[in-house]
Amino acid sequence: MTTNDQPIPPTDPILIADLTLSYGPTAVLNGLSLRVPAGSITALLGGNGAGKSTTLSALLGFTRARSGRIAVCGTDPATNPDGARRHIAYLPENVALYEHLTAVENADYLLALSGERKRRDAITGALAAAGLQDPAWDRRLGGFSKGMRQKVAIAVALLRQVPVLLLDEPTSGLDPRATADFNRLLVQVRARGTAVLMVTHDLLSAADVADRIAFLEAGRVAHEVAADGPDRFDVRALHARFQHGDGGSAA
Repeated sequence: MTTNDQPIPPTDPILIADLTLSYGPTAVLNGLSLRVPAGSITALLGGNGAGKSTTLSALLGFTRARSGRIAVCGTDPATNPDGARRHIAYLPENVALYEHLTAVENADYLLALSGERKRRDAITGALAAAGLQDPAWDRRLGGFSKGMRQKVAIAVALLRQVPVLLLDEPTSGLDPRATADFNRLLVQVRARGTAVLMVTHDLLSAADVADRIAFLEAGRVAHEVAADGPDRFDVRALHARFQHGDGGSAA
């Protein structure tokens, strides 16, 4: 639970300020501060144990901080997780969809779970916008590739029209063409005003699509650069430094 119970003004969809979080005696987040404005993509990079996955977990309300402040569209996920999650679409590394259902049926069911219903033409329109071809709309997901599954999940996010999209290693296991397709989808999502936070090990993908790249080390942002800023050519060296640095033992 955060130590300051004052409401956080919703100036940015994602706000984290001086957040400290521990698993038992192990500090995982250690004074983390991060903001993601609407209509922008922030990529979060760092070595194993740097705190990337824990950051997503805290935003989703699955873990509580010891101190600091965190808000999703002005809502503290520690004290009101359901309220925070109403603003979030979350895409994990391995998308959990139903293999015995078609792409349209998956989207319809997932929307119903979130309390929303959409007409078939709205669902197929979103699938098309996400890059899934017409012949695949009524196919069961058992034969879908990871990239095709991600397109279904992105279509659901588009239909929900939520202001925050959280991504955990979204390009892991994708070939270069599928990665490029996915990044084009993110650009479309950003254009809708969505705040996107992407945890990734893929530096090249991050540099291709993100507005800002934050390098996490030992539970805090050790360095942050604008993807199109003057220090963009140092990104590779910075990534090598923080990727292999001592980030602790927790994810």
